[in-house]
Amino acid sequence: MKIYNYLLNTINSRGAAYLVLLDPDKISVDRLTEFVKYCERAGVDGFLVGGSLMLNNNFELFIKKVKQSTKVPVIIFPGSVHQVSGAADAILFISVVSGRNPEHLIGKHVIAAPLIKEAGIEPIPTGYILIESGVTTTAQYMNGSLPIPRNKPEIAAATSLAAEYLGMKFIYLEAGSGAENTVPDEMVKRVSSLCSLPVIVGGGIKTPIAARQKIESGAKIIVTGNFFENENNWDMIKDFADAVHINKPMFV
Repeated sequence: MKIYNYLLNTINSRGAAYLVLLDPDKISVDRLTEFVKYCERAGVDGFLVGGSLMLNNNFELFIKKVKQSTKVPVIIFPGSVHQVSGAADAILFISVVSGRNPEHLIGKHVIAAPLIKEAGIEPIPTGYILIESGVTTTAQYMNGSLPIPRNKPEIAAATSLAAEYLGMKFIYLEAGSGAENTVPDEMVKRVSSLCSLPVIVGGGIKTPIAARQKIESGAKIIVTGNFFENENNWDMIKDFADAVHINKPMFV
């Protein structure tokens, strides 16, 4: 429970937590150390590592390089059962509760559980909910699940409550990498008001203001990913961290 408690403590002390997603297929290994250190200096609270596809087969090496470059937690955000490494601090044990595909509700988990046990990393049970974003995202395509419609916050809220009753520790509302639209603020509000679990929101968040709006709507963790694959955006990382950490003023 070490990393889970770290995230809860960060939420309590900073108002919310900010994680950056690193996709081994999309960030140059040559720039990885520089980027990770840049993020840590800017106030990022941790890193997620993973991707829906894994064309790069050096996942273990990638995790180790991230770990060597930072003191904040490195958490696997798995796109498949092959994305397990003992070099990481923890893994989001994701169940796609928004879908009806049994492989992503329990099937893959049976295969992954012994691997996680052997690796000795902390599993964090997470109810993963795909939200319609305006495009078919890689996550949606790969797991074969229909996303919850953007105009149906009550479905997302009821699904989140069911995930809480099933014993999940976090709810992850996901618009998807490269999403045209973020998870609607109204949906974040409905979910966070009905469900007592901390809500993670990711996908399509391209400005610090948008990040702050998600926090003000009830989100407790913000995740950004492909926006920072463009090095021209790196200077905005601190602005994102300041926007998420609501216990301090923005942009100071």
